[in-house]
Amino acid sequence: MKKQPAIGFIFITLFIDVIGWGLIIPVMPQLIAGLKHIPVNEASRDGGWLLFVYALMQFVCAPILGNLSDQYGRRPVLLFSLFGFGVDYIFMGFAPTFGWLFLGRTISGITGASFTTASAYIADISNSETRAKNFGLVGAAFGLGFIIGPAIGGLLSGLGIRAPFYAAAILTLLNWLYGYFVLPESLSIENRRKFEWKRANPLGSLMHLKKYPTVAGLVLALSLVYLGSHAVQSNWSYYTAYRFKWTPKTIGISLAVVGILVASVQAGLIRIITPRIGNERSIYYGLLLYSIGMFLFALASQSWMMFVFLIPYCLGGISGPALQATISGHVPPNSQGELQGSLTSLMSLTSIIGPLVMTNLFAYFTSVQSPVLVPGAPFILGGILMLSSSIVAYKSLKQS
Repeated sequence: MKKQPAIGFIFITLFIDVIGWGLIIPVMPQLIAGLKHIPVNEASRDGGWLLFVYALMQFVCAPILGNLSDQYGRRPVLLFSLFGFGVDYIFMGFAPTFGWLFLGRTISGITGASFTTASAYIADISNSETRAKNFGLVGAAFGLGFIIGPAIGGLLSGLGIRAPFYAAAILTLLNWLYGYFVLPESLSIENRRKFEWKRANPLGSLMHLKKYPTVAGLVLALSLVYLGSHAVQSNWSYYTAYRFKWTPKTIGISLAVVGILVASVQAGLIRIITPRIGNERSIYYGLLLYSIGMFLFALASQSWMMFVFLIPYCLGGISGPALQATISGHVPPNSQGELQGSLTSLMSLTSIIGPLVMTNLFAYFTSVQSPVLVPGAPFILGGILMLSSSIVAYKSLKQS
């Protein structure tokens, strides 16, 4: 098997996946609001349910598809995932009612194992010298896709609110066709194993965290970071559309700026700052910057402020890798894979809870039922969660 074309295809697959996801983010508030004939702030609650069903289906089905790929190979599972994403975008592009959006997100959540299976594919075709470089493609694809996707989605919205969904569907299905004719299988027959339900249990991986009591506090701190981040991830489009009347084009540009800042911090700044100040200080400073950014978002009174306040928020990104590195340092080398699988399940679980909490909080505090109008309520909660995470991390590190 020729490995280089396979690596290229995997990069393109992940890149297009993220572009497709980014394409639709700027227009989701307007699409939901239009289908349900409600204001954008009320549409945030329904957007939260769409994120919930996607995360729930992915949490349940990703381990199943991962185990199926161990029995039947990576290629069929990866192609199945790509086809599912294409169907999802078609459903959402032509959706006559909100229920169609819900069905589309359910399908994409069930089939949404492209990153999981692509990572397994990379592991199959890598050796000890190329593994780190090849896995770096995952981060590179995500960063580039998230810069380009929202920007293009915002621009395409000028052709109609559904145009980004059609573009995402075309990109994904073309990639599926290319993979069908070009992508070779990476898992040899002798390295396959039979599917076992007990190994496909998503809750089982979370139970493995009990094996590492010394990192329990740090894992809790990371969970609070994951939850708090949904104040931005789940609400940005709705908050800015409601508070500053941003169009999908402006939302797309702002998310492209987020992508550039995140890529700069993750690919450049971390390599300079963390070795100088150490992981522990990186955790504290990063979580403090996250909190400051969150509170500033909540207080922003003019549109330009949101772009400026993105700087301290994105600088907070130095905390995540430092926190994960510290957790990994407390676990023996032969248990690292198990730990990372557990942390991935944990992140999926917070993606089920976080969007519902944050979008409902925004919807309530911008509704007539609220005793006071506080559009930035999710950011305030997010800032509190980030501060709480720093306290938990500090106590855990001092006790270890």
